[in-house]
Amino acid sequence: MFRTLYAKLALGLVVLIAAMGLVYALVSFSATRHYLAEVNQQLNRDLARNLVADRDLVAEGRLNELALKSMFHDYMLINPSIEIYLLDLDGRILSYSADPGKVKRKHVSLKPIDAFLDDSASFPLLGDDPRSHDRRKVFSVTPVPSAESPQGYLYVVLRGEMYDFVDEFAEGSYFARLSAWAVAATLAFGLLAGLIVFRLLTRRLQRLTAAMDNFRLSDFSEPAYFQKKPALAAPDEVDRLGVTFDQMAGRIVEQIQELKQQDSLRRDLVAQVSHDLRTPLAALHGYLETLKLKEGTLTAEQRADYFAIVLRQSEYLTRLVGELFELAKLEAQEASPQREPFSLPELVQDVVQKFQLKAGECEVELAMELDADLPLVCADIALVERVLDNLIDNALTHTPPGGTVRVPVRRDAEQVILCVADTGSGIPEGDLPRIFDRFYRVADQQSGNGHAGLGLAIARRIVELHGSELDVRSRPGEGTTFAFGLPVWNAP
Repeated sequence: MFRTLYAKLALGLVVLIAAMGLVYALVSFSATRHYLAEVNQQLNRDLARNLVADRDLVAEGRLNELALKSMFHDYMLINPSIEIYLLDLDGRILSYSADPGKVKRKHVSLKPIDAFLDDSASFPLLGDDPRSHDRRKVFSVTPVPSAESPQGYLYVVLRGEMYDFVDEFAEGSYFARLSAWAVAATLAFGLLAGLIVFRLLTRRLQRLTAAMDNFRLSDFSEPAYFQKKPALAAPDEVDRLGVTFDQMAGRIVEQIQELKQQDSLRRDLVAQVSHDLRTPLAALHGYLETLKLKEGTLTAEQRADYFAIVLRQSEYLTRLVGELFELAKLEAQEASPQREPFSLPELVQDVVQKFQLKAGECEVELAMELDADLPLVCADIALVERVLDNLIDNALTHTPPGGTVRVPVRRDAEQVILCVADTGSGIPEGDLPRIFDRFYRVADQQSGNGHAGLGLAIARRIVELHGSELDVRSRPGEGTTFAFGLPVWNAP
């Protein structure tokens, strides 16, 4: 029943309001009684002394017994709210105006009487009530017949039996009930207002909780956003928590989608690697098995052909495994670029010189074109060389005899642009978006050329690690151009 925050807050508020009402009633009742007692005693402080003077209780230095009895009788009729007692100097009760059957004490304590007669006493000052063994009440007292020669005390209880009766009646009167109802109504209004305020404050928390529950029930794939409208100008903690949840949920969905994509790519990679490894391994196994079975019947020329095929397949496997490890390291960002300033024209010249022999075998012209006064670039020289190797090797492989492969290098603002352009058959438009995918090869170029379809994927990843992009432009029959930029080195 009290599992929600609103229910717990409501219960806490009810308990708090009830406790406040109880404390208020107790404090108010106690303070009112204390105040009335103090006022009553202050107003009637000299009552006992005035009674002695007005009623002629002292005659010729002695207490007038007849006048005292007459006063007892008169005040029983005129002012029944007070009770008058005559005490001796030890506090024993000698006579009184109260009902004889209700007086339970034979003496009263002199300590409050002495304090009362001391002008420094603070009110209300409570003395013993002769009608009770434990009750104490405000009083007025004076020595009789005089302060100079006291023979006793006139002890006046200001809130006698009749006063208690009227007080009990007044507690149940209309005014008292009206006051109680007013306090109850005020507390009820405060409770209702508090519940409404708590409802308004917890409504957004409930909405946030619902959004979290929906997000969990969707297996964290469809976030139920908390912030359905623009954030407030001064958002509080709940708004900030909701915005953080929205951002977190969106990020979780993105990461889950990325993980699913990575898992899909991993499955594709395993399938592609299995497919590409199966063919050369089967060829290796087949030719090696043939060499073993027909070792005595094969001619030297046949054995040489078989060994050449086995060697090609072995080289292909070695190249494939090496490129797989290289691509895996690049994608895991284990091979971070070690940037340093170097001359790009010198690197291009070295790489072009390295491929001149293969270009001659392919009957393809390989040339570089350099702008004048090219600045140094800041990059990883080994990784840039790897990109050039892949692009030039790929261009020579797909350029027919008599064609040309050019490697122009030019300055463009704060970059040096390096291109590899060939006059080969080009790439069909439908294949351009996928040429950088792993193991992807253009349909009419899937002959056994020793390439596993990883060279362009490796080149693009290296270029991305340098903060650039590997662009490609190609038209069937017009050749293909790859280009990327490297940042100019600014000397400190």
